[in-house]
Amino acid sequence: MIAISANLGFLWTDLTLPDAIRAAGAAGFDAVECHMPYDDDPGDVRDALDATGLEMVSLNTKVGDQDGDLGVAALPGREALARSYILEAIHYAVAIRCSRISVVAGRSGRTKAADRTYAQNLAFAAAHAAKHDITVLIEPLNTDVADDYHLVNIDKGIQTILTVGAPNLKLMVDCFHTYKMDGELTAVFERALPYVGHVQFSSYPDRAEPDHGDIDYAVLLPWLVDKGFAGPFGAEYTPVGTIEDGLSWLEYWNVDKGEKS
Repeated sequence: MIAISANLGFLWTDLTLPDAIRAAGAAGFDAVECHMPYDDDPGDVRDALDATGLEMVSLNTKVGDQDGDLGVAALPGREALARSYILEAIHYAVAIRCSRISVVAGRSGRTKAADRTYAQNLAFAAAHAAKHDITVLIEPLNTDVADDYHLVNIDKGIQTILTVGAPNLKLMVDCFHTYKMDGELTAVFERALPYVGHVQFSSYPDRAEPDHGDIDYAVLLPWLVDKGFAGPFGAEYTPVGTIEDGLSWLEYWNVDKGEKS
C-alpha cells in the first residue's frame, strides 16, 4: 500500500488548519503534514484529525524572529531561540500526536561553527523528542531557496546524522530539492535510505502536481516501498489551478492501493 499525505503548508492554505485537515480527508488523502501550526489551537487540530481519521505525520519548528530567517538551528549565537522553538514543536506534536518534527536549519553560510551549533541543537532536539517517541527530521533544501542555507545536499545530511549519533534523527528527503542538488533519485536513496524518516514529492522542475515532469513517481514510490520505506509520502506542491481541479493525480494512488507495492 502506498499512502499519500497532503502538505497543508502548500494545500488549502486559505483555510484554518482544522478545516484544511477536513478538506484533505474529503479529497482522499491518507494523512496530513504541515509547516508551522502554532496559530491554531492544538485541541481543534486534534479534533479534526480524530474526526477524519488522519494522522499528522510532521510539523516544522518556527523559522525565526528576524527578516530573512529560514530557521535558526544552525546559527551560532541563537541557540536559546532555536531550543525554545524545538521544545515548542515537541510540545505541540505531543498535543496532536504527531510523530515527527522537522528542525529548520537556517541561513548559516555553511561554516564550521554553524556545523557545531547545528549538531548541538539537533542532539538537544533528539534527546527531548525521544522522551515522547518523536523523530527529529532535517531537510536539505536547494540553493535556489537560499544560497547560504546550511543544509543543501543529502550527503551532508547523512554526515550530520552520523555526527549527532541519535537513533531518532532522520532525513526529510524532498524529491524536488534533492533531484536538483543531488541528481538521479534512486542512486540517492540507495545510499540514504537507512537514514530517511520522511519523503516529500512534487513535479520537477515546476513543483506542481506530481503527475508529470522529470521524475516518474509511479516508478519511484513503489520502488521505495519495495526497499522498505512505507511512507506516507508527502505531497508538497503548488497547484497549477485550483486544488480540486488538479487532484486527478491522486486518483492513481487511490485505486487498488493494495496492488501498488
